[in-house]
Amino acid sequence: MHHRLYTSVNRTDEITGKAEKEPQPNKYRYVRKEGSCNVVFRHVPEEWLLFVTDIFTTLVEIRWRVMFLIFALSYILSWLFFGILFWVIALAHGDIKDPNTNPCVFEVRSFTAAFLFSLETQTTIGYGFRGMSENCIIAIITVTIQDVMSCFIDTFVIGIAVAKMASARKRAQTVGFSNRAAINLRNGHLYLSWRVGDFRRHHMVEGTATAQIVRTMMHTTGKVDVTYEDLVIQQKDIILVTPTTIYHKIEPGSPLYNMSYADLREATFELVVSFTYTDDSTGILHQTRTSYTPEEILWGQLFQEMIRVGRKSYRVDYNLFHRTEKVHIPLVSAKESEEKKQLHLARHSPQHSLRSSPRLSPQSPRQNHHDKHLKLPTVKVELVSDSRPEPTVSSSQADNSRAQETLAQLNDHTSEEN
Repeated sequence: MHHRLYTSVNRTDEITGKAEKEPQPNKYRYVRKEGSCNVVFRHVPEEWLLFVTDIFTTLVEIRWRVMFLIFALSYILSWLFFGILFWVIALAHGDIKDPNTNPCVFEVRSFTAAFLFSLETQTTIGYGFRGMSENCIIAIITVTIQDVMSCFIDTFVIGIAVAKMASARKRAQTVGFSNRAAINLRNGHLYLSWRVGDFRRHHMVEGTATAQIVRTMMHTTGKVDVTYEDLVIQQKDIILVTPTTIYHKIEPGSPLYNMSYADLREATFELVVSFTYTDDSTGILHQTRTSYTPEEILWGQLFQEMIRVGRKSYRVDYNLFHRTEKVHIPLVSAKESEEKKQLHLARHSPQHSLRSSPRLSPQSPRQNHHDKHLKLPTVKVELVSDSRPEPTVSSSQADNSRAQETLAQLNDHTSEEN
């Protein structure tokens, strides 16, 4: 009987015929394993206007190669724009037609020379043979505007690069979740658990763990309904100094309370877990996310211990971060397991044994009181000498007379006490 109810299982083990099913096509995840959301927005009203209005956030969120291309084009186009202006000024002043005139800009008598002067001015190179003169006020104003524009471009580029390198996504990559979740017994109850750990030496100040069950339902019309169910987590506020296993007790009210091993293998939900924390080094708030499908939730598995105590410090072996070991666990749901446990306790409870034993007939308190006083009193008999001869009686008459005499004394004694 014990072998039928409890066994160690793996997600690839064939337990019963009900648990076996044909492989279904892979469904798209709502949240990918690395934490990004698998959602594409279409027909957003005024999408480009929104991106241009918040250009800083847009440039922080784009990929590095696109950002490098935009920054390179911003410099090249600015050099080209001001180079064209200097070339037009040289044409208007006649520096290109008559080399003997006093030019606006020395050694700028072609478009190539004008472009090189723009590049030298904005990058403050200054080779020495091209420079401004006092002949054209328009050229001086153009150089001033270009210097101011170069300061803005440099500030914008450096700020975007620093913000992108310090992005929360990069910090989130050093806080990881286990590849699989597990369902096992803890304190006699079924628990869903997964592991989270920080891979850096500088840990966060505090963090909060959350979990949700995400279900998607597709209608015949093509409409998709997405529902969310929160999971109650035991000790969700964590200081993540060492890797921590997060537990959810499968109890009444839990979405997994009525789910057995066979039901889990056939389920289509997605477990989305997250960890929101504050970085100890920068003080910036971050969030790390991942998701588990029913195939990634192992029934009857327990995470191995990865923390050891050394002579001077605690040692954490990250080779055991994703490893689990098999444990004995009921294949039925938490609801059925609790019902069987209650039935077992009811059968072996002391009240049940008392009910099965023969009951004694109750006695009233008044009857107990009379029984207490109906005890026969001790009668002392003294021999008295008498000179008169005793009458002769038979033995039966003597016994009857003695019984009557004893009963009379007993009645007198009872009446006196009452």
